[in-house]
This record gives sequence, C-alpha cells and structure tokens, in this order.
Amino acid sequence: MQDFELLIFTIISRGGNAKGLAYEAISEAEKGNFEKAEQLLKEADSELKEAHQIQTNLIQEEASGKHHDVTVLFVHAQDHLMTSIEVRNLAEVFIRNSKRLYELERKIQ
Repeated sequence: MQDFELLIFTIISRGGNAKGLAYEAISEAEKGNFEKAEQLLKEADSELKEAHQIQTNLIQEEASGKHHDVTVLFVHAQDHLMTSIEVRNLAEVFIRNSKRLYELERKIQ
C-alpha cells in the first residue's frame, strides 16, 4: 500500500473512531453518566486531532508543490472526517441538553 493510501485510511479510521465515541458519549449522557460522556468526548477529540493533523500535513504538502491525486477514496476520507467533526460537535450539544433535562427532572421530583 502506498504511503498516501495509508494516510487516507488512517483519516477514515480515526474519523470513524471519533464518530463512534461521540455517539457513545450521547448514549451515556442519556443514561445520566455525564462524566463518562465527557471522557468519551475527550477520546473522540484525540482521534480527531490525529486525523486532522494528517489532513493539515497533506494541505501543507500541496501548498509546497507536492500534489496528490484526488481519488474517490481521498474524497471519502475528507467527507468522513468532516462529518465526524460535526457529529462530535453535535454530541456536545446533546450532552449539554441531557444535563439540563436531568437537572430539571431532579428539581421536579
């Protein structure tokens, strides 16, 4: 496998890991496990940081004159990373809202 393809698959893998962790964090927040949810978001952030660093390096290479072929796989990796970042950001909103609902329920009881 070419180095470029390995980087692409790493972006896809890290993005997928982050997305899964974000969904898991939402699930934990729905159960009231907010510390676990926050921990899972931190893990997602770590995965996204690694994927984003690879993306940044590829952009810097492109800017310095080293061009890579834009393949369907590369486009998929970029799309996967972008949607993973968005899911992670939305997970933070869902968790925050779950906390609010949890506290409201506790006040009503």
